[in-house]
Amino acid sequence: MTGADGIPPGTRPPGATAWDGEAYQQRFDALAAEGVDVHGEVDCLMTFAPHSVLDAGCGTGRVAAELSSRGVAAVGIDRDPSMISTARRLAPGVRFEVLDVATADLGETFDVVVMAGNVPLFTPEGTQPALVTGCARHLHTGGRLVTGFQLGRGYALEDYDAACTAAGLVPEVRWSTWERDEFVVGAGYAVSVHRAP
Repeated sequence: MTGADGIPPGTRPPGATAWDGEAYQQRFDALAAEGVDVHGEVDCLMTFAPHSVLDAGCGTGRVAAELSSRGVAAVGIDRDPSMISTARRLAPGVRFEVLDVATADLGETFDVVVMAGNVPLFTPEGTQPALVTGCARHLHTGGRLVTGFQLGRGYALEDYDAACTAAGLVPEVRWSTWERDEFVVGAGYAVSVHRAP
């Protein structure tokens, strides 16, 4: 499904900061054509019954578009213009903006902010606290930040939790998959839910 770094093959040249949104999306299209469920994140988010969701680091808009198809008011932001261009082509009825999550201020808040697809691993090293703060500023009181990323890739859960605490968020639950399997020490993936008090 992905390379050793979690990036679908051929979507980003080694060492490059730019993405190829069309190539990235083709990989998910191929998985869907093979019968793979590519909407596990959305199934998870729907258990919170959100009315509004900000898809932070949305890539080609897969999560935001699916949320919108299920009646959720979804907005997607990503700093990569190629990703946003593809997202707008695929889901013209969904709002997508070229914005850096760390510095974005949409002037509105959401029931849920989601970072799916290893977003904290793709932000420049050392900027993860700003990334989390950017997400937190877009949460309603009682809203949830839901983030999933691979472990053992240079960004520790302890550091993520510290960033959430610094942003004023309270831990609620953690799973090892988007299917909400129990989190255990040694898991290779974590889905963390933090709430805005």
